[in-house]
Amino acid sequence: MNSTSILITGGAGFIGSHFIERLLAEGREKIVCLDNFNRFYDPAVKRANIASFARDPRITLVEADFCEAAATRQLFDDYDVSHVVHLGAYAGVRPSVAEPLVYQQTNVGGTLALLEAARQHAVERFVLISSSTVYGQSAAAPFVEDAPLGVPLSPYGASKRAAEVFGWTYHGLHGVPVVCVRPFSVYGPRLRPDLALSIWTDAIESGRKLPLFGDGTVRRDFTYISDFCTGLLAALERPAAIGQTINLGHAEPIELRQVIATLETALGKKAEIDRQPEKPGEMPITYADLTKARRLLDYQPQVSFEEGVREFVAWFRGRR
Repeated sequence: MNSTSILITGGAGFIGSHFIERLLAEGREKIVCLDNFNRFYDPAVKRANIASFARDPRITLVEADFCEAAATRQLFDDYDVSHVVHLGAYAGVRPSVAEPLVYQQTNVGGTLALLEAARQHAVERFVLISSSTVYGQSAAAPFVEDAPLGVPLSPYGASKRAAEVFGWTYHGLHGVPVVCVRPFSVYGPRLRPDLALSIWTDAIESGRKLPLFGDGTVRRDFTYISDFCTGLLAALERPAAIGQTINLGHAEPIELRQVIATLETALGKKAEIDRQPEKPGEMPITYADLTKARRLLDYQPQVSFEEGVREFVAWFRGRR
């Protein structure tokens, strides 16, 4: 794998930057970090994410948009891409309700452009990062990969489901070696600033009111970033993963009001909660069944939520 390049889309993002660090620690020698540094959140945050490796000679940073099909095909040729980890996307349920066309263009059209380039270049592995939101309404919890899916509750979930369908079409029609990974509420240092854990930590630390939509009984399956990267690396390497959809979660859904209590403990401060009506598009629970991940990837999350929150809070305070 070292004689060719691994392409990481969205490489300057939260997960992408951590995964590139993991690849470097594993001794990988040719990594292409592709990111367009859009303004979904402050591009300076993404620049900071990659500061530790931006000048590493094993890294090639490409500032471009994978939605541009011709340029993407050229990138595969220029860097002899053999493996793709497709993390780049517009994320978030609520923004997708406001701007659905952007999500369709990037998450569906952009994925298709990458799959087409991968087909033409005969890559050895294409790891497509989906989302737990594809399970949608009425999916039985815990979520099993090959069980019937519900209807996505947001354009984000719908766009990720459509990207999966294109992935499986290219796998079946053209033999592109696709692996589909469904992450569950990944968190840790460098977490995106628009996510609840970041917003709530900042509010509690600053003594401001914390916005809580609904009664706090929504449950999320929080997965620490190091555990997710371990599973993602296995999805990139294990032959048995090809052609499979695999959950990467923690299998312990936590109520949001318990999340707030855990943050209060880690920060040593009480939260002042601003209760607001529920927002449309949110799933009442996400809950990963990890049977397939354990069988195919030897995946077993190691970091408890309490430990992960302490690590996140330490990073948050150090950054400030």
